[in-house]
Amino acid sequence: MAHSLRDFRAKDFIETKESLIFAVVENGTEQGRVLCFLRYRKTSEGWQKLTTHQANTLLENQYPEYLYYSLPKDAYLHAVPVEKIDQHFFPEKQLQVLLQCVPHDSVLSDLQQLCHLLIDTGLAMEQIGITGSLLINAQKKSSDIDLVFYDRDDFFQARNSIRKLIITCQLHSLSEADWRVTYQRRGCELSFSEYVWHEQRKFNKAVINQRKFDLSFVGSCGSLDIIHFKKIGPVKIQALVTDDSRGFDYPAVLEIDDAQIQVVVSFTATYTGQAFTGEKVEIAGLLEQASNGCCRIVVGSTREAENEYIKVLQK
Repeated sequence: MAHSLRDFRAKDFIETKESLIFAVVENGTEQGRVLCFLRYRKTSEGWQKLTTHQANTLLENQYPEYLYYSLPKDAYLHAVPVEKIDQHFFPEKQLQVLLQCVPHDSVLSDLQQLCHLLIDTGLAMEQIGITGSLLINAQKKSSDIDLVFYDRDDFFQARNSIRKLIITCQLHSLSEADWRVTYQRRGCELSFSEYVWHEQRKFNKAVINQRKFDLSFVGSCGSLDIIHFKKIGPVKIQALVTDDSRGFDYPAVLEIDDAQIQVVVSFTATYTGQAFTGEKVEIAGLLEQASNGCCRIVVGSTREAENEYIKVLQK
């Protein structure tokens, strides 16, 4: 296995000996395994990006050893034993490489231009990485840019910079067509207008040279699930958000004022940064109870998050 410069973090990629590439979905390891999701496999034509259905089917039929039951999460997940990892891709290391090289395609050129705009606003690049197709040099002409931040202050500074750069027309907001593509890809439970309203105030997405880019934040802390959770069942409640300070984390966490339920945890990017402190929200998700009796709602208990959402009721 390639030597790890640090522990596994969400948004890293790992490659197995069978030329399968998984996106890491949680910091650290569980029972010697990296929790992840299969995203690419190598074919004679290069890296093939897999849909959720394709990924699940491939593992079920050919690589069942990468399917794993997580006792703390009470769920079946993709997971790779550390000893099965052939290469570990580091987003922050790859970004530094890409910023120094001569751009050989429009995706790389746009990435460099975007980063230099952010640098000009005073943002340092040392604790920022690149994930998605650019992390493994599998980008296509239509690829998006996915920047990942490891410092909370840097992330919020970048969001503020994006807002200012849109105002000065150095970057652009997503068009309605862009939003519709994103909405259809997400398979969101909200209506299109509800989805766009929530997204437009996050300033974690914009467009450079007609190419969409995303900002995401990954904290340096360990796994959220130190204790075991038992699935209770679907639930829908309305509550007031009392603390949004981890609302853009991965996973996103909102504290609410419900008597029985302390927090809402979102494992899907659709509902990252979805609501702010003081807003009344409706939450549909899976109720889970910890071994210590505390309850939480999980939004994104499956990759598709069917019938699960966070929606602001009082704007």
